[in-house]
Amino acid sequence: MTFNIQSIIEQMTLEEKAALCTGAGPWATTPIERLGVPELVVADGPHGVRRLADVNTMGAQSLPATCFPTASAQAATWNVALIKEMGQALGAETRALNVGVLLGPGNNMKRTPLCGRNFEYYAEDPYLSGEMVTNFIQGVQSQGVGTSLKHYAANNQEFQRFSINAEVDERALREIYLPAFESAVKRAQPWTVMCAYNKLNGVHCSENYELLVKILKEEWGFEGFVVSDWGAVHDRAASLQAGLDLEMPGPKARRVQAVVDAVQMGDLDEATLNESVRRILTVVFKAAETPQGGEFAVEAHHAVARKVAAEGMVLLKNNGILPLAQPQSLAVIGRSAKEPRFQGGGSSFVNATQVDIPFDLVQAAASGATLSYAVGYPADLSFELPLIMEAVSVAQAAEVALLFVALPSSIESEGYDRPNLDLTPQQVALIKAVTAAQPKTVVIVSSSAAVAMQEWLDGPAAILETWFMGQAGGGAIADILFGHVNPSGKLAETFPLKLSDTPAHLFGHVNPSGKLAETFPLKLSDTPAHLNFPGEQGVVRYGEGLFIGYRYYDAKEVPVLFPFGYGLSYTTFNYDNLHTSATTFKDVDGLTVSVDVTNTGARAGQEIVQLYVHDHESTLVRPQKELKGFAKVALQPGETKTVTFSLDSRAFAYYHPGHKQWVTEEGQFDILIAASATDIRCSQTVTLQSTQDLPSLLDHESTIREWLTDRRGKVVFEPMFQKIIAQMGGAMGGEEAENAIGMDMVGFMMDLPLLSALHFQESQLPVAPETIVDDLLRQVR
Repeated sequence: MTFNIQSIIEQMTLEEKAALCTGAGPWATTPIERLGVPELVVADGPHGVRRLADVNTMGAQSLPATCFPTASAQAATWNVALIKEMGQALGAETRALNVGVLLGPGNNMKRTPLCGRNFEYYAEDPYLSGEMVTNFIQGVQSQGVGTSLKHYAANNQEFQRFSINAEVDERALREIYLPAFESAVKRAQPWTVMCAYNKLNGVHCSENYELLVKILKEEWGFEGFVVSDWGAVHDRAASLQAGLDLEMPGPKARRVQAVVDAVQMGDLDEATLNESVRRILTVVFKAAETPQGGEFAVEAHHAVARKVAAEGMVLLKNNGILPLAQPQSLAVIGRSAKEPRFQGGGSSFVNATQVDIPFDLVQAAASGATLSYAVGYPADLSFELPLIMEAVSVAQAAEVALLFVALPSSIESEGYDRPNLDLTPQQVALIKAVTAAQPKTVVIVSSSAAVAMQEWLDGPAAILETWFMGQAGGGAIADILFGHVNPSGKLAETFPLKLSDTPAHLFGHVNPSGKLAETFPLKLSDTPAHLNFPGEQGVVRYGEGLFIGYRYYDAKEVPVLFPFGYGLSYTTFNYDNLHTSATTFKDVDGLTVSVDVTNTGARAGQEIVQLYVHDHESTLVRPQKELKGFAKVALQPGETKTVTFSLDSRAFAYYHPGHKQWVTEEGQFDILIAASATDIRCSQTVTLQSTQDLPSLLDHESTIREWLTDRRGKVVFEPMFQKIIAQMGGAMGGEEAENAIGMDMVGFMMDLPLLSALHFQESQLPVAPETIVDDLLRQVR
């Protein structure tokens, strides 16, 4: 079926165009029956389809769908092929439930572990997040339905999320908060992009022309339409002018009339409105081409969810107790063993088709072992000592204790941020008491992000982080505990030692009521956002700049509880034979890197090989290292495989605000092959030759140092510099004068503007200092 969209636009009335750009209800666009334009139904995601039976209602229970593990668990798999497979299953369910666009994936950086919506976001690193969302989108859209990449941009907290002004410098925006969006748009072309609620540098994201048009549509080539987050629009005509194509939810008769009035009064060009209409119609008709309805493979999708959950779980500690060696008695402790916390609260809450209860799945896998149970802690935040005493008694009577803990939804959910990194006081006391009584205790944690563990870390024999693991997480836990699956998840976010170690947290928090894809800091004060979170007087300043996550901990040499990229296995791996395609290469040619990885243990397993790049020297400050590649490789015992990475020029570049582009600078770079951000296994130094011919940024205020480090400036200025030094030395008495005033004159001059230095010698100059600088600037430009 083909549609002549331009012809339809020409036949539409102004009122119909305005109506199309505003939702007909909470979950559907406005149909135009006389022109054959159908409605487009959307539904919340991102880890399951939250399709309401009646698209005119907001809060009813949704139709049953698979609740897959949330983004934090997905990221910890570091397995892009598996995430694409999960996306395909999600796409099939989207289609079966008569939905045209799934509202996901979430793609915001984990600036702080306190963000209440962190379970919907992937990582503290933009490269890892970009790889995850790209494959997620490709998987979903392979089924003929669309996605909505969200929340664009800098939506990194729930506190005052509708109004907070995120002040982010240009480099941090370009190098941390935008690259994952850029990667997904360029490589996967999501059908829609959802703008964020917040302001970015003083302008609401829904009215941010630079963000929505200049960067997203023009620079990155985004072909779909931009939709508002639900309720994010403040001025409909202004948002259309800024590139916000569809406002949701509807109906909003006043907003529709405001668009009509703006066009009729000349405040909004109808061509701008037509462009939004064109983008919306393109997606509406694309969705209409996909047959919808029918059934989806419930059991097969449950199996996919179980696989993702297992690969995303991170073994944080193991003294050898895992995998369990057929214990005859097991104490299962903790409310979440029977009432699992497998998803987060809010718009992503899925009506699961079925839920694996950890206790039941452990019992099924325990091969005849006797299981006892104690609830351990209440459902609320109260402290009940008898529950702890009961748990201790149960633990002492068993060979091994399995202690399940999870924060209640009143602490972490969409809509509010966490007040701290801690488990509840009852849960901390429970862990301490049980591990003191039963050294053979495995603690199983379900959380959206990092939690504090330093207070009780030494007690358990093993710790397993399961995240919000989805409906099949109970089976995945059993698979790992009993060795049916070798844990292979690694952290996608740092676990800090304390909150104050994190880079964003200056003002303290206000609470208004795999391998790790993140680093686990030792405590919340260790995190990089600690000094600048959650903001005050309507503003949150991203004062840490580029330095979030492991970038910050590297720069500050702050110890962490568990680093980014960390995760244990039941086997061991060796890295060797690092090879690069060249030792000196041009940026446009890129670089190929290979390394051999060997399974040196007795069990089959998967290792996540990470590649970081370190720049020896740069004009602007750079992080100590940055993730630029990773691969998950499966190996049998004794097996060796060669892992290969292809690095393009972007892997070595940084964004230069002066040049308004990504730049490569000549010099040496270290290629670091690692098992985590702090476990570098091998490295090699290579030399990059830049082919960029960048214009000089020198101006009347440039310092002598800047003239001497500028490629063009040094050529024209260095001869003059030598004369200046000689003249100034003579005028001030040479070395004796330096000794008399106790300073190095050359050092003093280096950061003096050239114009100011010349003014000190103006009586010895043939022409005015301004004339000399003007002449030099003409030569470099």
